[in-house]
Amino acid sequence: MIQARLRRQFPAGSDSAAFSLDIEFATKDGITALFGPSGSGKTLTLDCIAGFVRPDEGRILLDDLILFDAQTRVNVPPRQRRCGYVFQNYALFPHMTLRRNLAFAVEMWPRLERHRKIAGMLEKFRLTDLAGRKPHELSGGQKQRCSIARAMIGGPKILLLDEPAAGLDAPLRAELYEILRQVRAEFGIPMLLVTHSMDECFELADQMLILREGRVVQSGPPANVCDRPANLDVARLLGIYNILAVEIRSLDPSRNTSVLRYGDFDIGGEYYPGRLRGDRIHVAVAPQQLRAVPKEGKLAPHQMPAQLLRVIEAPQTARLEFAGGLNVEMNRSDYERTKHAKEWAIEFPARSLRVL
Repeated sequence: MIQARLRRQFPAGSDSAAFSLDIEFATKDGITALFGPSGSGKTLTLDCIAGFVRPDEGRILLDDLILFDAQTRVNVPPRQRRCGYVFQNYALFPHMTLRRNLAFAVEMWPRLERHRKIAGMLEKFRLTDLAGRKPHELSGGQKQRCSIARAMIGGPKILLLDEPAAGLDAPLRAELYEILRQVRAEFGIPMLLVTHSMDECFELADQMLILREGRVVQSGPPANVCDRPANLDVARLLGIYNILAVEIRSLDPSRNTSVLRYGDFDIGGEYYPGRLRGDRIHVAVAPQQLRAVPKEGKLAPHQMPAQLLRVIEAPQTARLEFAGGLNVEMNRSDYERTKHAKEWAIEFPARSLRVL
């Protein structure tokens, strides 16, 4: 288990704005994803835990070991923290073979134990046949496996991963995910994973922390966070919603309904407790929850006309992008049946609109 309270200030410079990291979190075994835009403090958080950056204030506790405490001036050196770190650029020694890269991490161990551990890690991460090669002779996936093996060979109490899937194609990314699931199952240590990918959070993470401008703005299991974004900023950071600015035209608690004005059209919603007629609010709806249909004659209830700008086709789905920033995702087969439509309408299911 790791508990961290970190505060680190960076003053403004001649060509840079000020930045402040101020976060607090606790996580047990499993994978916790640090999700957020570039510059939100994700890698800085890993560097503080690893000991590469000293916080101005705070405390870092890994199981029963205090790694850092500003008040008591405890600051364990990086080499003694037992943190495995997988860097985005692999950070393998270019002049060493894979075997020597692993040996470097355990060079102080007794010779027999060192050889046994290296052989075991090479086999576990399917690197035995590559042990004599140097990093420039390897693919990105092979380098990544070696980087993880080197991080794990010393028996760390936590594994830190800085965007490990960056630059990997789909098959190698799937292989990496399987390796990380293997590490989670076999080693049973907490893992902190920096990522920009929501798909990666769902693929791997037990918990996620959403960072924005050096603060944790929401945390929880990925499904819970995505189903219930805490506010407008979180919904925008997730990047999986259409966000509509609407005005409440009417509310009917007895029927659990409302009428919302979006642009020049009225759409139906649920009853929103605590809201009043005339309130201007934002609602979010996922692209797959909207329905795009050819416009034929009069609009049906909860529909509005929309101008189709472009279509992005995938093997199983089609993403329709409409004027005004509205996106609709539909099955490829449904799109094939309707793709020749000249005019479109979007239908808004009332129960899919979430107030932010």
